Amino acid sequence: MLKACKYKLRRPSKAFVAKCESALEVCRELYNAALQERIEAWKLNRVAVNYHAQAVQLPLIKPLRPDVAAVQSQVLQDTLRRLDKAFTAFFRRVKAGEKQAGFPRFKSRLRCSSFTFPQANGAFRLEGDKLYLSKIGSCRVRLSREILGTIKTCTIKREADGWYVILTAEVEA
Repeated sequence: MLKACKYKLRRPSKAFVAKCESALEVCRELYNAALQERIEAWKLNRVAVNYHAQAVQLPLIKPLRPDVAAVQSQVLQDTLRRLDKAFTAFFRRVKAGEKQAGFPRFKSRLRCSSFTFPQANGAFRLEGDKLYLSKIGSCRVRLSREILGTIKTCTIKREADGWYVILTAEVEA
């Protein structure tokens, strides 16, 4: 069973916040570009583009765009997975016959507020009350409750009153 706990970041440095903002912007641009690519591929050639076809392009983009190279690769892959999940849900709703199926839409700066590290294999770690994020840095976390189980994913989220980390842990039922 998975359990998610949300913790507030304690006084993140300006450099940490700037790198998080930059990562959010790159993820938003990637999401919008991938959505545009899928729309145009279907309109022009009637070809459906999937997650794998877009994920293969990521290593080719990194040498051309230093801002994309500054974001951890798993974060970028997770952004493409989010888009793929949006399309899967859309087609499921179309197949079910819903009148307003909700085609995936482009993300504005206001609608893109989080990014996720999907695996704990060096991309992030929590030592005591200090969170280390690959290619971003470290920050203290206000651990309001104990984390039970093994941490699987880490999501960084921007909200109106500050930055939060959402840690998803696998626990026994």
